[in-house]
Amino acid sequence: MSIVVFEVGNGSRRTFRSTWDDGYTAHPKITMLLLKKYVVSYKLIIRHIKKSSLSYRTNGNIHMINNRNVNIITDEEGNRIALIKDIRFRGKQNIDWRSVKAYLEGYMGDSYEISESAERVYIGKTLSDEFTGSEFTKSLKGANAKAKANAATAIPELIQIALNPKWQENKKEKHNEIAKYGWYRYDVKFAIPIYENNKLVRYNIFGARLLVNHSYNGKKYLYDIVAIKKETS
Repeated sequence: MSIVVFEVGNGSRRTFRSTWDDGYTAHPKITMLLLKKYVVSYKLIIRHIKKSSLSYRTNGNIHMINNRNVNIITDEEGNRIALIKDIRFRGKQNIDWRSVKAYLEGYMGDSYEISESAERVYIGKTLSDEFTGSEFTKSLKGANAKAKANAATAIPELIQIALNPKWQENKKEKHNEIAKYGWYRYDVKFAIPIYENNKLVRYNIFGARLLVNHSYNGKKYLYDIVAIKKETS
């Protein structure tokens, strides 16, 4: 948890517990409200007692992220699969990518650990834009588009089960900062439910790759999910 300590005019101190929008600075709206209400002359001290996975979110995003219905299962061959039990984004032809983007913004500031390597992958500001607006996303049609949209609900589990990292040097100048130490692609699998007449009949399994950028600050960030393809049964 992060602690913000304000020193007020009479020499006493008030302590506030707050969430963060980027892991480093208090959200400006929260900070300004506190300053206006409590502070006469102040000294702002920000201390990270523990790296928090909390982020500044709207109530709607908190509700969506906290009410996911995803499990990790293992198939007969030992492959771990993120099993998505609820379809949040319906339809195949007209995915509402704006709603998907708003959903993804609920993860901003979070981080999750890859089980295989104990590496931590962070969620920054870039994911929601790339996930919903990349050239790969624009090329998706039908079931693959629906699969990617609903994969947004399984971000923590997909990072957890990621494996087989493949490194590639960054070759684009515009990514010199966010991918200073290159790019990684991790293999993942996820499954989404298929309904007929409102009854669950099966799960379709998809293979995909997590695209992760290794930033100038030494942290790895989830950039996009690509190479989504339905597996044959």
